[in-house]
Amino acid sequence: MGKRKSKTVDTDVTSPDARPDEKIIGFMKLRTFATVLSVILVVGSLISLVTRGINWGLDFTGGTVLELHYDKPVDTENVRAQLVKAGYTESSAQEFGSASTVLIRMPGDDPALGNKIAQMLAANYEGKVETKRVEYVGPQVGERLREQGGLGMLMALGLVMLYIAFRFQFKFSVGAVVALTHDSIIVLGLFALLQLQFDLTVMAAILAVIGYSLNDTIIVYDRIRENFRKRRKGTASDIIDVSLTQTLGRTLATSGTTLMVLLALFLFGGEMIHNFATALIVGIGVGTYSSIYIASNLLLYLKISREDLLLPVKQEEMDKRP
Repeated sequence: MGKRKSKTVDTDVTSPDARPDEKIIGFMKLRTFATVLSVILVVGSLISLVTRGINWGLDFTGGTVLELHYDKPVDTENVRAQLVKAGYTESSAQEFGSASTVLIRMPGDDPALGNKIAQMLAANYEGKVETKRVEYVGPQVGERLREQGGLGMLMALGLVMLYIAFRFQFKFSVGAVVALTHDSIIVLGLFALLQLQFDLTVMAAILAVIGYSLNDTIIVYDRIRENFRKRRKGTASDIIDVSLTQTLGRTLATSGTTLMVLLALFLFGGEMIHNFATALIVGIGVGTYSSIYIASNLLLYLKISREDLLLPVKQEEMDKRP
């Protein structure tokens, strides 16, 4: 009887991650479908932003924030009904820290409005009501915050592009910035579609999503660059598939544990951080997707090649030294 020939996967022995039983997931086989899906999501988000607009919070539009402490637990629905009866139909009331503390938000440009509301609610309550805080944000301050927030996001994307171009290569920087822009637009589009209130906490969440997605993209890019330099066989699509497969476990573990924490905040964190948790949950989910099918996919559209990532001769000789 002849010897049985063992069947192994063709891998590059120069790669430190190569294994005879290495199984590669063909992520890039779905790149066309992913591109169409992303275009639909981004266009839909832009249409939602244009037609419905963002529901700006008091941080950006101006208004009054009032914190009241009752001597007994109070029903926020009853407080809200009193506000509506008094003509403040656009105000909101919610528990803040405990059932005895109520946080009231009201639009308007009257600095004395908070004290008027506190006196009105105290007069309709049989017990004692203590005014803990009255904060007023003028419309000019809100407009300036909105402008500075937008400029901050644009500056962050610009600095990211410079950093990625310096650390990797210009084609990588384009892919990273497009992926981050993709994530931000989809989160903003969802908030516009559902008319969720957009305040400074949501702005902070979007910036956190940019940082999280960037970290994930850099890890994927670092592995792609390494495999382009060390693997002598395979197309650019094959090498990207190998790199994504090798980083998939880390990506799922990080995203999974982060989403578990955010879901707990979303379900039990209260109304104050509900929109913050929503933005992060959507952003991290979309960011994980974009690291694979936007940042990496764009490298193929930009025709990335080994020549783009070759080391200088001196650097290559140093890397070969034991």
